[in-house]
Amino acid sequence: MFRRKSFYIVVWLLLIWYVGSYLKLWNSFIIPSPERVIKSFFVLLKNGKLLKNIVISLQRVAIGFGISAFLAIPLGVIFGLKTGIYEYFKGILEFLRHIPPLALVPMIILWFGIGELSKVVIIVLASFFPIFLNSLKGISSCDKKLIEVGKVFGLNERDIFKKIIFPSALSDILLGLKLGLGYSWRAIIAAELIASSSGIGYLILDSQQISRSDMVVVGILSIGVLGATTDYLFSFLMNRYFRRGVRSKYERNL
Repeated sequence: MFRRKSFYIVVWLLLIWYVGSYLKLWNSFIIPSPERVIKSFFVLLKNGKLLKNIVISLQRVAIGFGISAFLAIPLGVIFGLKTGIYEYFKGILEFLRHIPPLALVPMIILWFGIGELSKVVIIVLASFFPIFLNSLKGISSCDKKLIEVGKVFGLNERDIFKKIIFPSALSDILLGLKLGLGYSWRAIIAAELIASSSGIGYLILDSQQISRSDMVVVGILSIGVLGATTDYLFSFLMNRYFRRGVRSKYERNL
């Protein structure tokens, strides 16, 4: 039902866009007509510029997001298990969490230049905390009664973590990964808008500088489609994993 309603909203928006452009209710330079946007899309697709920039942005997001997950999940697990250690770092982490990554862009450019490394650093800064905080929450909020039951049955600390704590925290960790993926897309587009010679953000900025609002819209729609697609694929894999896990558990109980 939700998807059907969303589809209707999209159809209405496209209809308003088409009718408004046809009746010239707004300046076509500010809001280009659907025909111009579609034409520009196929031109960019044919000359390879759109696909090339999409692939570059995807690569940057994959690398930065992967590094964030590699760092944030273990730290969230460690601090979730050792809350006393976390108290020492909580203040500085809270301070860093409230600094927008874009505010650090000038310094990042000075330190790392305008190459690939600076883009990856910006993505890591943007996506680290959603993953870290959700991993920390999942580990630290595990039901203490379940841990006590595990101890009663003679489980050691390793088995308690493997069989009780981590499975209990997995949904929060996956939610953090999903949020981090969304933040990665926001960060990379902003980074490419500021300092880049490739990527979807660069395509948008370059189109704006040559007064091609139709190509700007193509870039914006490409971002939306890419972000929605990666989010859907991640949610699909996450739901499939949980369904398989529940089914396996049921079969073992039989």
